[in-house]
Amino acid sequence: MLDGATRLNDVGRVVEECWQAIPTHFPQVELDEFVVMPNHVHGILVIGDLGEETKGRANDYSPLRKRPAGTARTIGSMVRGFKIGVTKWMRQTHQIHEVWQRNYWEHIIRDEAELAHIREYILNNPARWELDQLHP
Repeated sequence: MLDGATRLNDVGRVVEECWQAIPTHFPQVELDEFVVMPNHVHGILVIGDLGEETKGRANDYSPLRKRPAGTARTIGSMVRGFKIGVTKWMRQTHQIHEVWQRNYWEHIIRDEAELAHIREYILNNPARWELDQLHP
């Protein structure tokens, strides 16, 4: 949960609400640290096991078994859904149509030390806003 949520404006609160809704649409996802910055967000998604239907797929050569098609469980679909939720609200409420940059930055966190470092970065990022490369 975001520290200091009372300092967010209505846009920031909607961004946070859309972030909090990700596990509703993607039950295999747990949310970790998250912060809304003036012109971007930082967040950690923990992606868990997708369940029984994915077990054994690497060695499953049966042409009869149907595999899920599309990109419904990718990080891209999660980010896209999050961005769509915020964009829809911005267009309806503020008539602002250009909300997000075209892409996003992702990084696979490989161990506990890296997770701790990235969590600290996210938590301390608002205090370093004036030095941030994305600061206008």
